[in-house]
Amino acid sequence: MPAPPQPSEGPGAGARVVALDVARGLAILGTLATNIWIFTDPQGLVGYLGGGTDAAATPPGWRAVELLAQQLAQGKFLGLLTLMFGVGLELQRRSAAHTGRPWPGRYWVRALLLGLDGLLHYLLVAEFDVLMGYAVTAVVVAALLATSERAQRRWLVGAAAVHGALLALVTTALLTAASPDDVDPRLDPNPYADGSFGDLVLFRLENLALFRLEPVFIQALSIAAFLLGARLVRAGVLDDRGTRLRARLLALGAAALVADLALGLLGGTARLVLARYGTAPVVALGLLALVVEVVHRRSALGPLGRRLAEVGRTALSCYVLQNLLAAALCYGWGLGLATRLGPDLRVPGTLLLFALVAAAVVLAAHLWVRRAGRGPVEGLWRASARALGGR
Repeated sequence: MPAPPQPSEGPGAGARVVALDVARGLAILGTLATNIWIFTDPQGLVGYLGGGTDAAATPPGWRAVELLAQQLAQGKFLGLLTLMFGVGLELQRRSAAHTGRPWPGRYWVRALLLGLDGLLHYLLVAEFDVLMGYAVTAVVVAALLATSERAQRRWLVGAAAVHGALLALVTTALLTAASPDDVDPRLDPNPYADGSFGDLVLFRLENLALFRLEPVFIQALSIAAFLLGARLVRAGVLDDRGTRLRARLLALGAAALVADLALGLLGGTARLVLARYGTAPVVALGLLALVVEVVHRRSALGPLGRRLAEVGRTALSCYVLQNLLAAALCYGWGLGLATRLGPDLRVPGTLLLFALVAAAVVLAAHLWVRRAGRGPVEGLWRASARALGGR
């Protein structure tokens, strides 16, 4: 994803960029904490959406661990990642204004390349890609950031209201819908377990409309989150004058986390949907405030903070790498571990795979940043944008 340019003026500019890198790194690894359960399901995304293949056969103790681990990650880091895109857009707008460049200018070139990245990632790596949806949202919000504060506020409130209405309709429909007991959700043939790399590509092409429903459903939420991220930058959430604002966001996020865990752990598809798309984005606000506050209170980052910042500086590369590694480990075209982990081992095996993939990504980011300032995918993305006239 495009990293926001470093601000050229203002107090605390260096710390501000470090905080963004750390938050972005946390968001990237946090999405892996959500997606790893999809990779280790023998039926991939299809099985995961159905509540987990053979979930009933999982030992009760491990099932409790699985539900808690999933709910702690579910939607929070995706929400943080979405906010970070809005923050990055506002900083890019400021950079353009500072250097006298028109905004949004040819930003659509950058968004087009982001969408192309997303399409390739969807087809070749993971059908739950978010980049295509972000590319569409970025074009809309980039144009909105050129309007007045009042207009942006209206769009933010309107988009949030539209999302709230859609979420209410979906959750109501799920609560009142009858459960089809005679439907066998198992894939036959199963491209995740038995198919080749090409079979999975064809499977994603054939189910493009189905697998792209989520980005369409959350489009209004994404617009609102992008605009909110930009608005928070202007309100000072990233600098010294934002101490009180961060405290309020932390309190709001903590309260939302309690509600989120209650909804998710009570069970039921409707409650999970309400948590992922309702309370989780609010928790993300608290996460952003927490990261910025911790960075501001420290004179220097510790080892954990430095590793997260390195992942944040190579965010797009790490996002692709972690999904590619997980796919190679779990799917049939690779080691096929998803089908080798029986119900007794799936939860501890998934946690171990998350730790291994996360460690590999952190190490790769560390080694790469020591040699280059940005990730390889970021470098290719920026070079392509410049070649096409999008700065």
